[in-house]
Amino acid sequence: MIAVVRACVCLALLASCSGRSSGKVVRIGAASDLQKAFEEVGKEFQARTGIAPEFTFSSSGLLAKQIENGEGYFLFASADKSYVERVIKAERCDAASARMYARGRLVVWTPQGKTPPRKITDLTEERFKKISIANPDHAPYGRAARQAMQKLGIWDAIKDRIVEGDSVSQAMLFARKGDVDAAIVALSLAIVTSGGESLTLDESLHDPLDQQLVVCGAGEEADRARQFSAFLETREGREIMSRYGFKLPEDRK
Repeated sequence: MIAVVRACVCLALLASCSGRSSGKVVRIGAASDLQKAFEEVGKEFQARTGIAPEFTFSSSGLLAKQIENGEGYFLFASADKSYVERVIKAERCDAASARMYARGRLVVWTPQGKTPPRKITDLTEERFKKISIANPDHAPYGRAARQAMQKLGIWDAIKDRIVEGDSVSQAMLFARKGDVDAAIVALSLAIVTSGGESLTLDESLHDPLDQQLVVCGAGEEADRARQFSAFLETREGREIMSRYGFKLPEDRK
């Protein structure tokens, strides 16, 4: 019954302004692993509702800090739940609106011209002189990468070779430019990057990257943020997220 009610609410929210060009916007702070996926979601959402999403992509920790300091994001899409809990605790966002929208996955990505590892522990080989990850202090994908390397018992062997990016997209950029020999990054970024190879990490090697979102602020723009959240639960929204390598909430097992 709850699922039926949720579906009806989603449809009602979307139908209420479908086909209209309202000139209205909704400001969204989103984890950088979402950039390509959310840009596509945003285009479809705008076509359906007339509301234009204005995205800021960064690490979840940096976005959470901005929200705590009063930055005007009305939807926060984090790469994990801890930063959503943080902005709720700061009373900047609506706890009732928080929900998981996807689970992310990690890969080792090597650029064209670099021989990729056959297994993750090959990263200890001397040919991998530099390895990029997102900063574990404020980027969930970086934290998960470090956890995985620690669980495999190779972190101490490679930690001096680690190059940290402010976000997972910057860690990928280092690899794309050839500044590093490999990057441990989001599958969603590897999928849209040509000229390289990926090796997927087993999810049991790190804490789940259960990505949550939450509506922040109040008023009309917060209502638009709820419409964007609702759109992610529609067939169109779910199909887009799946294409970029995200697991949907019901596929977590």
